[in-house]
Amino acid sequence: MDERYYTEYFKLEREHWWFRARSNILAAQVARTIPPRARILNVGAAMGASSEMLGRFVSVTSVEYEKACCDFVSRHFGKTFINASITDLPFPAASFDLVCAFDVIEHVQDDARAVAEMMRVCRPGGLVMVTVPAFMALWSHHDEVNHHVRRYRMPRLKRLFQRDGDVVRASYFNAFLFLPILGVRLATKLVPQRWIRSGAGSDFTLASSRLLDSIFYGVLSFENFWLGAGLTLPFGVSILVSSKKTPARA
Repeated sequence: MDERYYTEYFKLEREHWWFRARSNILAAQVARTIPPRARILNVGAAMGASSEMLGRFVSVTSVEYEKACCDFVSRHFGKTFINASITDLPFPAASFDLVCAFDVIEHVQDDARAVAEMMRVCRPGGLVMVTVPAFMALWSHHDEVNHHVRRYRMPRLKRLFQRDGDVVRASYFNAFLFLPILGVRLATKLVPQRWIRSGAGSDFTLASSRLLDSIFYGVLSFENFWLGAGLTLPFGVSILVSSKKTPARA
């Protein structure tokens, strides 16, 4: 990401309908699983909104790979993130009860090593929770701007956790908006991106309206009731997986 994207992204993480609805979904999932006085590691903290959400439960250790991002957040907003890579986390084994990486491992070439590192620093019996973008059919300029390496299907994502843990929660989400988002992404491939995008050029900058944003927020937020009841969705724009590190594999 470049400097203009940091400024844009800080605001987006706190105001855009997708980030706000996703935050509600993740907060509900964390609340269902987090033990008292848990130690939480948030990997790929970006502009800090996810760390703020996790901080409503307990104190959080935040890691961000981009040094320029860490410096930007520290300089402008007084937040302190550890500058480190998800593939080489600077913590002893079994340091945390919950290790989170929300839309992070799709940026990493060696995603198996990234998951292995998260499992390493997670205590036996603790959880690793990740979200990732789903389905390569949805690949677009948005993925390129965000430096994604891939989008996932559920079987591949689950396999990453099989060596060191047991998947205890797995579901697609953002399912009800899947077809509209697919349509938009296919359509935007047909025209020059400068005609329809501003700023750094992610999908979050596509023209919208307050009414549409409210509708989209409501539709995605509705899935929180579904997921909160322990049900799963068979497809979606994103995937959520939680894996328990089993004591036998510590």
